[in-house]
Amino acid sequence: MTHDVSATAVDSAITSPFLRACRGLEPAHTPVWFMRQAGRSLPEYLAIREGVPMLESCFRTDMVVEITMQPVRRHGVDAAIFFSDIVVPLKAIGVDLDIVPGTGPVVADPIRSADQLATLRDLEPDDVTSITDAVKGLVQELGDTPLIGFAGAPFTLASYLVEGGPSRDHRRTKELMYRDPELWHALLGRISAIASQFLRLQVEAGASAIQLFDSWAGALSPVDYDTYVRPHSAAVLESVADLDVPRIHFGVGTGELLSRMGEAGADVVGVDWRVPLDEAIGRVGSRAVQGNLDPTVLFAPTDVVHERAARIIDAGRAAHGHVFNLGHGVLPATDPDALTRLVDFVHGYQPES
Repeated sequence: MTHDVSATAVDSAITSPFLRACRGLEPAHTPVWFMRQAGRSLPEYLAIREGVPMLESCFRTDMVVEITMQPVRRHGVDAAIFFSDIVVPLKAIGVDLDIVPGTGPVVADPIRSADQLATLRDLEPDDVTSITDAVKGLVQELGDTPLIGFAGAPFTLASYLVEGGPSRDHRRTKELMYRDPELWHALLGRISAIASQFLRLQVEAGASAIQLFDSWAGALSPVDYDTYVRPHSAAVLESVADLDVPRIHFGVGTGELLSRMGEAGADVVGVDWRVPLDEAIGRVGSRAVQGNLDPTVLFAPTDVVHERAARIIDAGRAAHGHVFNLGHGVLPATDPDALTRLVDFVHGYQPES
């Protein structure tokens, strides 16, 4: 891992391995956290969520704090990811949607015409008071462990709004994109404003970094990403540039888009498991990278998990900074102890010089 000898006095005061790696500074050890670490695989998460719908749990301050803390206590990860869902800000402004178990977000009245854009009003602080209260509470409880805030990227949120739910081919989304570019850009402009407002509120409440999730951007060709999506993702990332927190940008199946996602304004580019990390580093240039162990590797014997992890850590040494993570979220059936063992391994691994 390269060391930035021009680090300012402020940077030199940063001790968090996660924040140091995000900023291209030498960390005490390779930092690690896991996407979807806050829940899913943890029995304590399943216990607290029993009988509570997903969206309700995202608006209950006490549950958000407890669920966010659970993997930090259990695994000793280097950062907490705020427990929420990418559709929360849409719900907060009154969009009629629900997260249906086994399906995902379902929108009652999909947006496919200009007159429906009025439903996407600005997000006001009062809309998410319970959420910003949770951020403030978490910052107190986490101490030196950074909290990552996040939002869904404009394309992914637009796809849910246009399709009415998850889609394999994003046909209606792309149809709107091609058929009515003016409406498309107006829609993504509204969504990017909402995502920007949500991220700012999280950082102002105490989050130390943000991640912009573009779950479905891998469905786009590079030219379509550049034309229809990148300007809006860039607007979101630029909207928090003045807050001076690391900005992570992650997408699934986005190997051909990695350089573009970095150029949209990311300080750290998240890499899924489909692209070898050394190749990804070459594509993102002088930015830090995050990733990228295949989540299913955690079901392999421990020696296999550690061998794969070592390979990724070794490759990450060539990056401007490297945060170890999975190439997507923790799978629900994952053994929590496998995650704890992996954290211990990553923290203790010493690459051959």
